[in-house]
Amino acid sequence: MNEWVEVLFTYDEIEAEIVKDLLEAEHIQVIVKSSKISPYPVSIGSMGEIRLMIRNEELEKAKEVLSAMEQGKEKSDP
Repeated sequence: MNEWVEVLFTYDEIEAEIVKDLLEAEHIQVIVKSSKISPYPVSIGSMGEIRLMIRNEELEKAKEVLSAMEQGKEKSDP
């Protein structure tokens, strides 16, 4: 089965890039679906949505990567 599932929904381009890079570093293929219009810094409603999609069979591995990322953030927060 080659179904794609959403692993992240955000309005933050930097967050999307960081998560995409982390997943790709673990050899997880990522598709970025963005509604942003690049010459305009607009992120109103659905015009600013960014969705990261991965293959369904890689979902558990992706969850582990994202969980480790979240734990790392919590440890570094003052």
